[in-house]
Amino acid sequence: MKSLVDYIQAVPARQALRLDVVLLPWLACLVVALLVHFGAPLVVNDYWVNVLRRIGVFVVAAVSLNIVNGFTGQFSMGHAGFMAIGGYIAGGTTYYGSLYLHGSVNAPEFLTQGVTLMLTGLILGGILAAAFGYLVGLPSLRLRGDYLAIVTLGFGEIIRVMLELTGKQLYEASEVQGRLLPALASFPLNGPVGFERIPGYASLFWIYLLVAITALVAFRIKQSSSGRAFLSIREDEIASRAMGINLTKYKIRAFTLAAFFGGIAGGLLAHTGVNPSPTDAAFQRSFEIIIMVVLGGLGSISGAVLAAIILIALPELLRGFAEFRLIVYAVLLITMMLVRPQGLFGVREIWDIARRKPARRGASGRAT
Repeated sequence: MKSLVDYIQAVPARQALRLDVVLLPWLACLVVALLVHFGAPLVVNDYWVNVLRRIGVFVVAAVSLNIVNGFTGQFSMGHAGFMAIGGYIAGGTTYYGSLYLHGSVNAPEFLTQGVTLMLTGLILGGILAAAFGYLVGLPSLRLRGDYLAIVTLGFGEIIRVMLELTGKQLYEASEVQGRLLPALASFPLNGPVGFERIPGYASLFWIYLLVAITALVAFRIKQSSSGRAFLSIREDEIASRAMGINLTKYKIRAFTLAAFFGGIAGGLLAHTGVNPSPTDAAFQRSFEIIIMVVLGGLGSISGAVLAAIILIALPELLRGFAEFRLIVYAVLLITMMLVRPQGLFGVREIWDIARRKPARRGASGRAT
C-alpha cells in the first residue's frame, strides 16, 4: 500500500516535469521572437532591420530544405517552387481578404485583421505547398541523385510557367466585394508582372517566431525515430529497408514537411515588401538555398541557420567594395568550400562540437 501511495503522490510531479519539457521550448521560441523584435531596432537602423527580416525568411527556407537534402539525403532542386506557392497563396489571402473585408489594403486601423489574414494565408500556403511536396515526393520512391534533381527542377519550372499564365491583378474593392469567388476564378495573380501591393505585415516578431518554431520542429524531428529513419535512408537505403524502415513513408514525409515550411518561408517573404513573381520559382533561388544547406553542413540545423545568416548578411557587409563586391563574395565562398568541404559543422550541431570532450591520454602520453 505504501508503494501505491508514493506512486500516486509522485504523479503530479511527473506531470509537472512533462509540462516543463513540452511547454518550455515553445515559450523559448516566443522569448526569442520578442527579444529580436524589440532589441534589434535598438542596435541597428531600419535598413539592417529589413536585412534581418530577409535573414529570418531564408533561415526558415534553409532549415526546411535541410530536412530533405540533409536528413534524408535526397537532392531536391525545386524548393523555390514551394516558396513561390506559399508566397502567392499567403499574399493573395492578405491582399484580397483586405479588399473584400475593408475595401482597402494596409490600412493602419485594420492592422489586427491584416495580421490575422497573413497568418491564415501562411497556414494555407504551407498546406498547399505540402500537398505539392507530397506529389513531388512520389517520384523520389524510384529516383535518386541526378534524376531526382531533374524532376524537382522541372517542378519549379512548371510552377513558374503556371504563375506566368495567371490573370491580371484586381485593384478595386468593387471588383472583389460581393462576388469574391467569381473574381478569384481567373487566379488574378498578375501573370509575369508579379503580385503587387501586398501589405508588409511580416514584422521581426512574426518572422523570428517562425524561425524559432521551424528550428525547434527540425531539431525534434532529428532526435525522433523519424529523424533516425531519415538519417539511415541517407546513409544506406538497402540497409534501411533490411532493418524494416518503410522508405516510401519516410521519403514522402520528408518532402511534405520540407515543402510545408518552404511555403511558410515564401509567405513570410511576400509580406516583407518583396513582391512575389514567377521568377521566384526559378532554379536560381533554389540554388541559393542549396548553397546555404551545403555550406552549413548537410544534416546540421545550426549549420543551415549560420550559413543563411552569413550568405544574406555578407553581400550587405561587402557593399563598401562597390564593383568588387560580388567577386569578393564568390572568392570567400570558394575558399570556404575548399577549407571545409563538409560544411561548417558537417552532420553535427554547434552544441555537439562545443561540448565534445578531448581524447583521454594513457600512461604513454598518447591519445586513447
